[in-house]
Amino acid sequence: MTTEFKTALYVLATPIGNLGDVTRRGAEILATVPWIAAEDTRHSAPLLKQLGARGKLLPAHQHNEQAAAQRIVEKLQAGEAVALISDAGTPGISDPGARVVAAVHAAGLPVVPVPGACAAIAALSASGFLEERFLFCGFLPSKSGQRQQALAELRHEQAALVFYEAPHRILETVGDLANELGERTLLVARELSKLYESIVRLPLTEAQAWLAADSNRQRGEFVLVVSGAPPSADAGEGERVLRVLLADGLGSKQAARLAASLTGGAQKMLYEMAVRLKNSEEI
Repeated sequence: MTTEFKTALYVLATPIGNLGDVTRRGAEILATVPWIAAEDTRHSAPLLKQLGARGKLLPAHQHNEQAAAQRIVEKLQAGEAVALISDAGTPGISDPGARVVAAVHAAGLPVVPVPGACAAIAALSASGFLEERFLFCGFLPSKSGQRQQALAELRHEQAALVFYEAPHRILETVGDLANELGERTLLVARELSKLYESIVRLPLTEAQAWLAADSNRQRGEFVLVVSGAPPSADAGEGERVLRVLLADGLGSKQAARLAASLTGGAQKMLYEMAVRLKNSEEI
């Protein structure tokens, strides 16, 4: 081994599919540290066996994270290094780990990140989107109303948006993305680094139909990357265009559809605005 280790909590990224994606440094640490805190010890066992890891396992998942954090702090205070891993990817990124890391910081003990696989970054790197910023949103709420509200709050965000989603919700989520965010570009990254990896970039408004056309497209773990809102896609611009279209006699639905096309705003939001404008007799 060539890496020098110190007593610390090593927050260590593991492969998200292809076991060959483990870094050399990560493999050396896992084969050397006396303790490995894992989200699911049974799930991590094949990887750890392959790497020749000899450390004792500690469970550290969402249901015991606080207690696990205390045990890990005690190990570090006793001078023993601990590696923290999740089932796949980087701990603390839509996975358990943040509470453990916070507890170690609070105890005044060192935390060392060991970079590696992260599904969000992998998908973003393959998106080709030109936004200089991105916003990692993780998993949206499972209930439709809460999900729509969360998306409504992101309508004017000009950064690229990165979401995780499960297969049983992918159709509903993509439909809500289109309704709430309007004309955007979507990258659908499925089963990243695994056998059936699929990366497709298409208009957001066409994505739900594309997914529905083949049930195989709805399988696996998803990362969704949505291009940011254009600078003109704000409520003021949408209202201005709506007023012009409604004054010309267009109905609310047609005016909202045209305004969405012209401004990049969300058609659902523009329709609701059009109805309010007509009802208030401001046109």
